[in-house]
Amino acid sequence: MSAIRLLVLGAVRQHGRAHGYQVRNDLEYWGAHEWSHAKPGSIYHALKQMAKQGLLRAHETAPSTAGGPPRTEYEITEAGTEEFLRLVREALTSYDQKVDVKSAAIGFMVDLPREEAVALLKERIERIAQWRAAVTEHYVPADGPEQLGHIGEIMHFWVHTADAESAWTRGLVERIEGGAYTFAGEGEPFIGVLADGQENPYATGDRHPQDDH
Repeated sequence: MSAIRLLVLGAVRQHGRAHGYQVRNDLEYWGAHEWSHAKPGSIYHALKQMAKQGLLRAHETAPSTAGGPPRTEYEITEAGTEEFLRLVREALTSYDQKVDVKSAAIGFMVDLPREEAVALLKERIERIAQWRAAVTEHYVPADGPEQLGHIGEIMHFWVHTADAESAWTRGLVERIEGGAYTFAGEGEPFIGVLADGQENPYATGDRHPQDDH
């Protein structure tokens, strides 16, 4: 799964309707350019590609009164919303996703109902347990990594990472079940996007040819 696809769909969905630079600005505000491949070129390419695929609807806007060029604004379609939610669900349950995909899914988990998010995360814990059981058929963590020579450190790292992720996910489930955060259908959501004209303290400041389009 591509994190950029999930991130761009989610950013457009939160705005309702947004031009490319707004999407780029939001992703930099979230720090996605640091923990994913959400670079300007990738963002603008994803917007155009998903518009061709029917996941986004492109709207040409008139030039600004200040003399700026016309921009293309995007809004998510019904098919785009279905794809976005599918990606969130898949990323929340799949243990073998890359860190950027996992991070994006966590950022959008509140777009699901609370009960569904909990169920998906519990499924994730179960999948981690199944993976760990398969690995430990051939490797006994209690015996230490030396049993397999230095290659055992690889297995040790994998198992340690799985255990840490399982513990973190259990903690997240407990917080959600305890009432943390606002999920779909529960009222006003957390505002995670910048308002028009709001300065982004985390912007890179690097210009891209597509910023004005």
